[in-house]
Formats: sequence, C-alpha cells, structure tokens
Amino acid sequence: MSSSDIFIGEIIGTAVLILLGAGVVAAVVLKRSKAQNAGWLAITFGWGFAVLTAVYIAGSLSGAHLNPAVTIGIAIKDGDWKNVPVYFAGQLLGAMIGASLVWIAYYGQFHAHLTDRDIVGDPAEKAIEGPHDEAKSHAGPVLGIFSTGPEIRNVWQNLATEIIGTLVLVLAVLTQGLNDSGKGLGVVGGLMVALVVVGIGLSLGGPTGYAINPARDLGPRIVHALLPLPNKGGSDWSYAWIPVVGPLAGGALAAGIYNIAFA
Repeated sequence: MSSSDIFIGEIIGTAVLILLGAGVVAAVVLKRSKAQNAGWLAITFGWGFAVLTAVYIAGSLSGAHLNPAVTIGIAIKDGDWKNVPVYFAGQLLGAMIGASLVWIAYYGQFHAHLTDRDIVGDPAEKAIEGPHDEAKSHAGPVLGIFSTGPEIRNVWQNLATEIIGTLVLVLAVLTQGLNDSGKGLGVVGGLMVALVVVGIGLSLGGPTGYAINPARDLGPRIVHALLPLPNKGGSDWSYAWIPVVGPLAGGALAAGIYNIAFA
C-alpha cells in the first residue's frame, strides 16, 4: 500500500464510519427525526454496521484501520511505524468530514432541536444572565451526536473504561481480524470486528459512550466546536483528552499482550 492509498482510504473509510455511526445517534436523539427515541440497541447496532460498511469500503486501499488505536496496535505488533502519521492524518480528517456530513444530512433536525425551549431553555434569559465559564466547558445538548461523554465524571474510571474497551477491540483485531498481509482488516475480519464493536457497546458502552477510537471522538468534537449551530453549548474540552489517551493506551496494551501471549 502506498502512502497516498493509505491516506485516501483512511479518509474515505473513517468518513463513512462517522457518517453512519454519528448518524444513527442523530437519528435517535434529534427532534423531528423518524427514529427519535429508538434507544441504545439502535445506536450500538448502528455503530456496528458503520464499522462493517467502512471496513469493506476502505479495506482494499488502506487496510481499513479507521482508528489510531488499531494503527498503534499493528505498529507495535510489527515494529513498523513508517506509515503511522499518514494513518493518523487520514483518520482525523475523515472523521471531521463524516461529522460535517451528519450535520448536512440532519440540518433541519439540528435546527428544530436546538431552537426548542424544552431542550435549550429561553435564549433571551440566557443572554440576560450572561455566559458562565463553567457551563461553556461542559457538553452542549447535541455534543453526544458528535463525540462521547461520561454519565459519571470520574477521571480514573472514565479512563479505565476506555482503556478496557479498546483493549478488547484491538486484541480482537490482532488475533482474528487481520488480512493475509497482517497490515489491516480482512473481509471476514471486518465482520468479526463489527460484531465485537456491537458487543463492546452493549457491555461496556454505558459509562462513557465507548469512544474506543481517538479520531472518532476528537475529529467530530472539533467539528462541533466550529459548526454554526444555534444554542449548541460547549464542546467539553476538559473531558476530551480521555477518549484520546484511553484508547491509545488500550491499543498499546493489547499489542503488548498479543506479542507476549500470541506471537
């Protein structure tokens, strides 16, 4: 795989991943969506199908890592770091593109949701009260469509949850998901990994929303901060490091376990 193939493949694959993954969250959350209140099962299976679709689209170009934690895991397993920056760049850019496409697809629903006083309160009263720095740092009413956040804010628990979930994902990729070259996901491996993602969501997604992918969380969070959404609230940057550091640590730990136990 050339560097250009990797870059383009990761952009396209990660964009599709976020378009379908964040898209199912938007469908469940936003007012005037036909799928509103469809629930957690819809979200977990939607993300699983998003992974499956993205892997099958990007696999032939880049090996469909679509996740810096997977890239780190494969690099540690093989000792080959040459293309890691290319993977990272494609994944982050693709995640931002995918999040922007979700905004376009649900443009009217975002507006209806964020102008509903039951959701955001009375903007006039907020203007009189003035902004509060503490409120600006926390999650706005649609941030969960773009990125993750904890139900209970506890740094060590939130970090541990992301590490554990990503460890399971990357260990599954390294033991069962790789193609014949060992550089990315194969056809059967893509299906297996998609099912693992559903399982992680069902079993471990409750505490933090299971980012298990730094690009999946950081790219859309940046887009949330930049988009001209009315009454969108904060992007919760005080939490943003956890779904980056946790998955990277989980991916590295999974690779260490693989090299000790399976290699």
